[in-house]
This record gives sequence, structure tokens and C-alpha cells, in this order.
Amino acid sequence: MSSFRNHRVIIASLFLPTTAVLGESSPPTPDHHVTPDSEPTVPQSNGGNQKQQPSYRQRQPGHLPLVSIVDDLRSRAITPLASPQSDIPNPFTRFVNIASPRPGTTPRSVSARTPALSNSNNESSSDSNTSSQIPALDRSFTLLRPRKFQTTHQDVQHSARLQRKQSRSSSRRPKSVARGSNPDGGYQPWHISPNTHCNGGLKNAVDSAKGRLPRRLWVGTLGSSTDGFGSEMRTNIDKRMRDMCDSVPVWIPDGEFESCYDEFCHQVLWPCLHYAVPDAPKTKYFYESASFKQYRSVNQRFADVIVENYHEGDIIWVNDYHLLLLPGLLRSHPKTALAPIGFFLHVAFPSSEIFRCLSVRDSLLKGVLGADLVGFQTANYARHFRQTVSRILAYESLPKGIQVEGPVAPVSTGGEAENEWRESAEGKKPKEKGRFVDVGVFPMGIDVNSLREKKRNPEVDYWVQLLRQRYAGMKLIVGRDKLDEIQGVRHKIEAFEHFLKTNPEFQGKVVLIQVALQTTESNELAGGVSDVVARINAAFSTLTYQPVVFLHVQEVTFSQYLALLTVADAFMVTSLREGMALRTHEYVECQEERKRALILSEFTGTYSYSGFRSCFAVNPYDTRGTAKAIYQALTMSDEEAASRWQDLHNHVVTQTAQTFVTSFLTRCLRAHTEHASLSIDPSLVPPLDLPRLIPKYRHSTTRLVFVDLEGCLWVRDMSKSAMIEMMRTGKGPMVEPPEATMRVLEKMAGDPKNEIWVLSGLPVKGALERLAQRVPSVGIVAENGCFVKTREIGNKSNGQSNGARWINMVANLDFAWKVPCIEILNYFTERTPGSFVEERATSVVWRFWTGPPDSTVSIDDDPTIATSTSDTSPTTTNAVTSSPSSEAHHSDRSWARRQAAEAQNHIFDSLGERYGLRIIPGQNSFLVLPNNISRSTAVGTILHPGGPACSPLGGGAGVGDVDYDGYWSSVTIGGGTGRTTSSTGGRVSSAEESTLVLAIGGDEKLLRRLNELDDAETVSTSRRGTDAKWKLDPREVQGVLETLAQIR
Repeated sequence: MSSFRNHRVIIASLFLPTTAVLGESSPPTPDHHVTPDSEPTVPQSNGGNQKQQPSYRQRQPGHLPLVSIVDDLRSRAITPLASPQSDIPNPFTRFVNIASPRPGTTPRSVSARTPALSNSNNESSSDSNTSSQIPALDRSFTLLRPRKFQTTHQDVQHSARLQRKQSRSSSRRPKSVARGSNPDGGYQPWHISPNTHCNGGLKNAVDSAKGRLPRRLWVGTLGSSTDGFGSEMRTNIDKRMRDMCDSVPVWIPDGEFESCYDEFCHQVLWPCLHYAVPDAPKTKYFYESASFKQYRSVNQRFADVIVENYHEGDIIWVNDYHLLLLPGLLRSHPKTALAPIGFFLHVAFPSSEIFRCLSVRDSLLKGVLGADLVGFQTANYARHFRQTVSRILAYESLPKGIQVEGPVAPVSTGGEAENEWRESAEGKKPKEKGRFVDVGVFPMGIDVNSLREKKRNPEVDYWVQLLRQRYAGMKLIVGRDKLDEIQGVRHKIEAFEHFLKTNPEFQGKVVLIQVALQTTESNELAGGVSDVVARINAAFSTLTYQPVVFLHVQEVTFSQYLALLTVADAFMVTSLREGMALRTHEYVECQEERKRALILSEFTGTYSYSGFRSCFAVNPYDTRGTAKAIYQALTMSDEEAASRWQDLHNHVVTQTAQTFVTSFLTRCLRAHTEHASLSIDPSLVPPLDLPRLIPKYRHSTTRLVFVDLEGCLWVRDMSKSAMIEMMRTGKGPMVEPPEATMRVLEKMAGDPKNEIWVLSGLPVKGALERLAQRVPSVGIVAENGCFVKTREIGNKSNGQSNGARWINMVANLDFAWKVPCIEILNYFTERTPGSFVEERATSVVWRFWTGPPDSTVSIDDDPTIATSTSDTSPTTTNAVTSSPSSEAHHSDRSWARRQAAEAQNHIFDSLGERYGLRIIPGQNSFLVLPNNISRSTAVGTILHPGGPACSPLGGGAGVGDVDYDGYWSSVTIGGGTGRTTSSTGGRVSSAEESTLVLAIGGDEKLLRRLNELDDAETVSTSRRGTDAKWKLDPREVQGVLETLAQIR
């Protein structure tokens, strides 16, 4: 499989990393203040530019202006308790918060400055009260606009939650330019600028992996009003953005985007994904979802742009909840139907009980399932998604992913793709087989190397020193969140209030500095932060102390933010629901010197990882518990703090942004390759041509033959009566291989040129023991690779087999998982009629269905050959007719399959990661066994010279000692290297002599690997898509081997 480095990656995100800004060049001073047409324009004085008011603080007419909370406190009646005018609450305002040193100059000390008024920036009327307090700038500083730093996804992407009309039209560029635009849509001067609305975490992650991602193309919107852009200007922007930024803009009408973004994304999807199902009056938005038409239209525009720019071989990476429909739209288009598509959700995913409240739930889920891989931040979110799909769409949900039935249903209305889908669904066209969608977990991280470089900036050290002077003798708690309800800022501040009340010795000695990110007015008011801050500051403030310092993100530069993280005594996150809180990663890295505490909500995705369990975990709803955690964090010993920090830091430096990008894209490409092979029309694979195989077989000096037992040589009776007989007596057609199978193996093994290996998923005791006694010269792989019986070499002596023995390949593994696994399966057995548990030496099988199949008789349903058995038996297809009893059986079987999916998910979630288990699903049963054990692994031990099965005496090494699966990279059959030569009579062991490898079975992974060997002939017995060179009906396998056995 080729690496993703050889592919171009198309990255679809709602906002591009860069945007087009009207004007000749980036202004050296803050932008002009943008005033709506209905409001009077504030006159400019001295030719200066008016400071732009942050977009999230702009208010609709009729609402009172909401200024910074620190400024708001000054206007209240509690003024006597507030800090004096000469002591600015904002720690950076006193040190000129919009200044940075010129290159080559040294800032003078703060005490050397002369506090004089500055008229270079005239504030709007709402900020006029505070403008006079800003001291004169040091001449060694130059004016810089306070910039919004982009560090983590969660903080940057959703910072665009603002009023769309203002953000895309008036508030994004100077008013004078907007009014001077060409009414005919002609060309206007513009320049490229960083997009503050973009997904910062994604951008930083992609940039960190640029060495491994040489070719990429961003697809997204500009994040500004574009209705006034003419065709000439749009063409120019398209060209320059493509050439300079590897970006392609998606042009969306402002009204359509506003309805999609502000209404559906933020009033419907965002609350739902974060467990905040709204009550009235928002119920109409949530349940009727009228804006879903615009949401679908926006996704369709993205699909059109991607299809237009797609080239064969590209990987399409769709990001976040704004584009849930996009994978399905791309999959239903003929040009991108076979493209590798990955979808990653950067936020949380709720339980099915929450998601089912959405009226458009089916369309959203089917849209996501158009991808080859669906990625989430945590295992919990992935499990919620699988369960939601299973319960709402009734698809089979497995630990690895989702089995989607039938073709992908397009989410768009009308069009050729939808007509074709309807024809297929109605039976007018041959019904397509389903497809499998992988579901994986990919925790996002930060670019540690980049952050370390930024920490070494002299400006950061400068602000660190000033902050230490400013808060000498005090403890600092730092937070950085949006002001909406979900971020839990109110819960944080109330816990801090309780901490001060219950620990009066800390009053006047602890300060909470809260950096507030952009959000909408409604969210800010719903957060209810202002009143709480006012109450606390009124109760605990003195002339020299203010317990809560509130800063808007525009008032803090990135260097200042890093300085805050460096001097903090604790960092506090109390989100009620959140994905990966990457700001905690930044804090841990910035604490490399001090190693102080992290207080983290249990409801964040970050906390779900073991590396972050060394934090102080809190339940934000428990005010007393959170206050207690604050006390513990501030009073713990340095040794404990260093130990906790080390655990946190180990996770931060290992789960980086580069790891996130490479693991996701690698998994996406692998999933697509596997799905593509399974989606190949079996009719395109030629049937086995014996006349072509026989000459190669006859003239080969040595032959290595691998053949499946169940489903190929032995089509077992899986009826209920046969199972009952097996359970009662240990005998019957389920455990006794037919005589014809024994005879054909004896004939094949009797040829000295042949080395025969039988691959099985059955336990050692029973059928395989009988086979080993009857044909000792045949090698056997049992329990799907857990046990290997070497071939007997030479003649029998004294009734004993010479050299043949059973080797336990999992002797060093822990099987403590079997007891809880069986308990879980017994629970589901009580609720599933006819099911039973079958315990084996190293694995457990649950047979959840023992009645007749849906419409056909299964060839063999042992789960160990789930990938090798075909779905139906042509000989009995017409024997089953529709009847009331068959409909009842179908209903019972559907229930059994649902129970099986629930059981698999439960076992995987509770035991899979802890014990390293994997689950192999079958038609009527599934198998649980240790990970890294498979038939492919067992064949690796057979082919490699150091493998335990290669020596007649066997070795005792197990998988815990050697990675035999890795032997494939060094194995070459017929190429001059590989297996050792042995002079033992009758044994084929020389790579130069083994000129033919013949594999007959249905394990696609094994067949795919054997295809890489020289002179290998692979034959698939499944009716699914395959990479094998030939296909063969399982009923014909025995006849083919009979024919080959006659050739000498």
C-alpha cells in the first residue's frame, strides 16, 4: 500500500486558513471601526484610525452595549471597593497591552514611562471612559493591532460564532472601502491575510506535518462578506489563493451562509453535539430545522468545488460538523465515488438519546457514512457514534466500524445520482452490496516544537518578568474559554468564590485571570458570567486586590498569553462538554520550568486519556468538589506537582499534531484500500482455470499449499440439531470431518513435492485431533493462529510421530479477560433465544443464531472464517420460499444480530483495549481472541526460517517473544532467500525449490499478502470482492484437490 506522501490531500474545512481582505496591504494600525449603515459614523481625528470593536461585542440595535467586565465593574455602585484608577485591573494595560518592542531595542522599565494621554486611537463612545487611562507609549515600541492568536482547534474554530451579517460584511473591512466598492461588481484592491475564523488546531497540525504532506489543497470559505465581489475579482482571488496558499475558495451567498452557519450549525448542531438540547423558544429551531436546506446547499457547494478540483489519487479529508453531508455527496458523485474519503469530527459526539432528537438525523448520519473512515477525538465519542447509527439506522455496528447496507443514499434532492439510487433501492437495477465504514479514534495534539520556539521569543520573557512583578506574592489561576454555557465559565467562577469563602487565608493572595474568547451576544448572556464576576469582586476586592481579572482575547497577544501560562500556579478548565482541550496541552508545555497543577473537567475529551489522569479532575456541577480541587492544586508539594506534570507532559510530547495527521491519513488510505478490494465485483475475478494451473503445478519441483478447512474442504452442518448433538455427546457432523476430506488430504500429502497446511479456526480438541492422527504429515493451524501443529517428517517409529507437535503461539499472553467476557456473553445469551457460548482454549465464540438463515443456507458460519465464507449456497437458494414462518425467523434473526452488535461493542469497550482483544464477526456468531493473532501471523511462522513451525522439533516461542507477522517483509518464495534448506526426507524447505505457492481460502488479508510472493497462486472461495487471482466455488475445492493429487 502506498504512503499518503504520494497523494495530494484535499482538506475541506468551513473556513480557509487565509482570506482575502480588501485594501492594498495589511494596515500597520488597527482597522477602521465598522459602523452599520443605520448608525452614524464616528468622526476621525488627527487622521488616526478608529479602533475596531471586536465582532462578538457588536450588538444589534436595541441591546445595551456589553463592554469588558473590568470596565463594567467601574460603572457600578461598588466603585469604592474596586481598585483605584491608577491601578489598572488588566495586567497588560498597565504595560501597554498593544505594544511590542522594535527589533534591536530594549523596552524601558515601566516606572520610567510618563503616563500621558494618547490621542492616536479614538475609541467609540462605549469605550471612551477607559481610553484616557492608557499611558503614553514607550518610544521603543511600535503600535500593533491586538491579534487573535490561533493555537488550538476548539478555541479558534468556534470563535466565529458571531452575527453573520456583521462578520461577513461590515465588520470585516473598513467602512470607507466598503462604500467605495464597485456597484457593478468590478475589481477592487485586496490582499491575503490570515483567517482568524479558521480551525486553528487543524491548520497548525497540517503545517506541522508539511514535510510528510508535500501536496495539499485547502477548500473552504473566506469568512467575510462576498456578495459584493464581482466575477473579475473572484477569478483573481481564485488564482492567487491557489498559487500562493494552495487554497480554493467556495463562494456562498451571504444570506445562505448566514442561515446555515448561525441558525443550523449554532442553534441546532452545536447544542446537540454538546448535550444542550434547547427548550422553548429555541425548540422551533431545533426540531423543525428549516435552515437545513441552506446547510445542505452549503455542503453541495463544497462538493461541487471538490469534484471540480479532484484528480485520481487524491485523498479527501472532510472536517467538522459544518460539513456532515459532504462525504455522502462526494460518494454519490461518479467522479469521486471511488475516492478515499475521510471525515473527522473535532468536537464531541453525544449519546444516541440526544442525537435522535434531531429531525434530520437520518440525513446527517448517512452523509457521514459516505466516508471510508470516520474519526473522533475519544473512544467514547466513537462508541456513541456507532451506537447512534445502530439504533437509528439499524445498521450493524462493530467495534471496528459500521456495515452499511446497500448503496450510499445521496443527501441532495434530484439529480442523476439520486435517480440511480432510487432505481437500485426499488429493485429496478441489480442491488449493490453494502460497504464497510471504519470508525477510529485520533486524539489531536499540538505542535510541540513550534510552541517551544515561540516560548523562546524575548517578548515572552519580558512579559513573564512583568507579570511576576505585578503579582508578586500571589497565586495565579488562569483560564481561557468562551463565555457560553457549554464552556462552564460560570461554574468555574462560582467554585472560585466558594474557595475564597471556605479558605479566607487565601483572600487577597489568589487571583483568577480569565481570558474570554469570542462568542455571540446570546451565548454570552446565557453564560451568565458578568453577574457572578461582579458579585465576587464586590465581596472580596480591596484597594490593592481584585480576585477576578477578566480579559477579552483581543486584549492579549500570543506572547502575553504564553507568559500567563508560564507564571500560572494552576490552569483551570471546567467545560460541561468539550472535545480535546488543547489549551491544556499548551499549559503543560509552558510549565516545563515550574511544573504546576492542571485542574480539568471530567467532561472533556482530554481527560479520557490516561496521560491526563494525573490532573485534578473535577465535576463542574460540583461546586464544593471543584473548590476543594483548587485548594489541593495550590497547596500540594513540589514533589507531587513534578510527578503529576511529568505524566501530563509525556502524553503531550507523544500525542502531537504530527502524530494526529499521519495516523489519520494512513488509516484513511488503508481503509480505502481494504474497502476497494471488497467492493470489487466478484464477477470481474476470473474463475480458477485448471488447464492453466496444471502445467505450472506439474513442472514445479516443490509446492507449498495452504487450504482452509471450514468452508472449503469441509462444509459443516450448522443446523440446530447438529449443534445440540455436539454439545451433548461431543460427536456428530459438526466435529467429525467427512471421510472424503481425509482421503484427499492423504493423497495430497503423499506427494513428496507437496507441503500441505490446513488452516482452521476450530479448537485443537475434536476434529483437528482426528485430522492430525489420520494425516500426521499435514501441518495444521488451529484457533485462527493460536496453535500450530508441525508436520511429521520421516517415517513412524514405535507408533510415535517423529517431529510433529502442537505449539502454543500465545503461551505468554494473559487470558484473564475470558471470565468477564463470558459473563457478558451469558447476559446476552439470556436475552437471545437459541444462543449459546462456546469457550475454547484461547478464544470465546458466541453463537447468537442457530435457526435458518434469512433466505439462503449458509455454507459455514464459524466466525474464524467470517472473511472466507460466502454468504449463500447456490444449491439451496431456491429451496427457501417466503412464508409466515420465514418472516418470523427473519424478525428473530434481526433481533439476534442487533444483540450481537451490542455484545461486541460492550466487550470491545470494556475489555478490548485493556487486554488487547479483537473480534471477528460471522454470519451467525462472532469470535473473541487476542490481538495480533491471525492466520496470516501463523503463516509467517511457517514461511520464515526462524519460525517455530519451520523446525521439525518446533521451538516453544510464542507471539509474546517474536513478531512473526513482521516476517512477511523478509520472506521471498522462489527468489533466492527465505526458508532454510533441510535434508530431512520428504520436507520441502528451500526457497529456491518452492517454486509454487497455492492458497485456497477466504482470508483476504492472507491472500493479499501471499500475492506479494513470487510464483504464488491465490484462490478465493468467498463471493465478496477479493484481491485473489482466481475465484472458486467452495463446493469445487475438493474436486480441484483431487485432480491435483493425480498429478505426479
